[in-house]
Amino acid sequence: MDILTTTADGILTLEFNRPERKNAITGAMYTTMADALRAADTDPAIRAILITGKPEIFTAGNDLEDFLHNVGEGAMTESRPVFQFMRALEGCSKPVVAAVAGAAVGIGTTLLMHCDLVYCADNARFSMPFSQLGLCPEFASSLLVAQSAGYTRAAEKLMLGEAFGAQEAFEMGIVARVLPAAELLAFAQGQAAKLVKLPAASIRTTKALMKRSRAALVKDTIAAENERFSAMLTGAEAKEAFTAFFEKRKPDFSKFD
Repeated sequence: MDILTTTADGILTLEFNRPERKNAITGAMYTTMADALRAADTDPAIRAILITGKPEIFTAGNDLEDFLHNVGEGAMTESRPVFQFMRALEGCSKPVVAAVAGAAVGIGTTLLMHCDLVYCADNARFSMPFSQLGLCPEFASSLLVAQSAGYTRAAEKLMLGEAFGAQEAFEMGIVARVLPAAELLAFAQGQAAKLVKLPAASIRTTKALMKRSRAALVKDTIAAENERFSAMLTGAEAKEAFTAFFEKRKPDFSKFD
């Protein structure tokens, strides 16, 4: 299974399990995670959720072959699997813990903005290379990264799309703590276990109140980003970026305005 789902001691764990493709996410993987999140949110036996990957890689982001294969009429609407997953994650009333080791590319960084407790290993590398693909930020990252890190630092990460390390992610407020790689998963599991033991209603209410002030703005930002992302996806710059990726060469954007 490309997504391992396990439930134990009140914790649902979603684990990226496609290391041969650097945990690149397909539509089927998004659907599996979306279904698991929605089921967990209504299951009183599950009191916390943990999202993790492998010690060497969290996720390389979207599987571009799968992604481009499914781009067509309606592919960028709310029915697409990635949208269903992100909606389930953003709307989840229960606490979500993330444990990140290795690279977290694109959606791999974006999804962290919608988790509650985020921890990373000292080998973690984050990137949001949307501009490098002729695209724009997604799922409120243009809002949430700036809120967390400040405009100028967010602009550097979102406009240049360059990777940054664990300590910088901590300084930007993307992660709450950096740990040795060998200790990461056990620590995150321990934090999830603490949440399980606390009053469930108190945790849900605290989460809801913390997200209340930004809820409408997040929704509006996602809609605006999605509209522009959809338009840019069929544009010449994105076509050049994707063609260059598959041809294993540097893209040439000099001919575009």
